[in-house]
Amino acid sequence: MVSSLKELLNDTELSQTDDPEEKFVTTGVSWQMYEALLAKLEDNSHYRVNYIDGILEIVSPSIRHENIKKRLAILIERYLYLKRIRFNPMGSSTVKKQLKQAGVEPDECYAIGEKKNIPDLAIEVIITSGSLEKLKIYQRLGVSEVWVWQINQLKLYHLREETPSQFLDTHGYEQITLSEILSELNIALLKQCVQISDDIEAIDQFEQNV
Repeated sequence: MVSSLKELLNDTELSQTDDPEEKFVTTGVSWQMYEALLAKLEDNSHYRVNYIDGILEIVSPSIRHENIKKRLAILIERYLYLKRIRFNPMGSSTVKKQLKQAGVEPDECYAIGEKKNIPDLAIEVIITSGSLEKLKIYQRLGVSEVWVWQINQLKLYHLREETPSQFLDTHGYEQITLSEILSELNIALLKQCVQISDDIEAIDQFEQNV
């Protein structure tokens, strides 16, 4: 448990180590302390800060993590441009609701159609095991779809607000095989191309088969 804002902010300085991907987790963090930390890190885009019910997680992503999330973003955005689907890229913007006591910084997120404060689609890349239940945070924030990349697999989850009790283990999200937001997107092709390390080759192969 963290006893003060000063202690919390000082602890975050410890993230500067040789470990390419680190997680710092603490409990007993008030919403005001969370907001103050976000303000302190406002100009440092390297960290991802997640919060729920007083539990705070700060993640320092590895280069491998960033490569995968960027390739996913490039391919998704190429698809949106090719299909002339209007969208608003929100990157790793902080998405939060004080009344829900939840906040998250996705690896990438998008509002499809018009601009919104809450994205329709959030992307999470997991290299090492996560400490917080991200789907629980996303459910509180009302994000419609969450795509999770882990161990060369892409799992899609769609929020079932009308029948949340049927999906308690995934906090109201149903795992799906095809996106309901981007219903024509070939998920198998996307997964295949994300694993191509050469970005130009990945884009070429993706666009040739879309």
